[in-house]
Amino acid sequence: MATPHNSANPGDFAKTVLMPGDPLRAKFIAETFLTDPVLVNNVRGVQGYTGAYKGVRVSVMASGMGMPSIGIYAYELFTQYGVENIIRVGSAGAVSEKLKLRDVVAAQGACTNSGFARQYGLPGTFAPIADFKLLEAAVAAARELGVEMPVGNVLSSDTFYDASNSTMEWAKMGVLAVEMETAGLYMTAAYTGRRALALCSVSDSIVTGEELSAGERQTTFTAMMKIALETAARIERV
Repeated sequence: MATPHNSANPGDFAKTVLMPGDPLRAKFIAETFLTDPVLVNNVRGVQGYTGAYKGVRVSVMASGMGMPSIGIYAYELFTQYGVENIIRVGSAGAVSEKLKLRDVVAAQGACTNSGFARQYGLPGTFAPIADFKLLEAAVAAARELGVEMPVGNVLSSDTFYDASNSTMEWAKMGVLAVEMETAGLYMTAAYTGRRALALCSVSDSIVTGEELSAGERQTTFTAMMKIALETAARIERV
């Protein structure tokens, strides 16, 4: 059953997996919010755990950085481990002046400068979007938790250090924030017939130059984590 990137056994993963980029954030979520978390995979140190949240079985595993990385882990979870839903719980840089540090954004869609979609041989441009049921559940969960969560477009970029310095151009089209994984996750979910949603906490602002430390990114995005966990619980009960 093991894959090149996952040593878990059949049935080790829940139907819904929360997927931060950072393995230490995966560990923090498991130890802070899950009951009886068990480490089920640690190939390359990605730290995949399964436990329970409010009586619902939930897993959390890191994706690493970038679309190639999340594409590998999401594909293996969807096709080899019976995972039905992946909720990305990541960080993003704000390009909207309306966003501040630690705000939570739900990615309804994901623009991209990546060639990830070329593998599918499509005769046009694919538009990566979230699964509506997951998005609907997340919006309801955020409202119940009293968290204001903008919903809209993000940019999934292949370049963190962008030589063109063109990231802010996307804000002119209403893009809220830039990150590096969502478009790849949404395309992988579409290709495999599964469901995906990306929630991102603002870790820095390209508008103001403000930024959080690595430690703050690891442990202070609790509003996003709670929304994702509540979403997982809601979906399981549907």
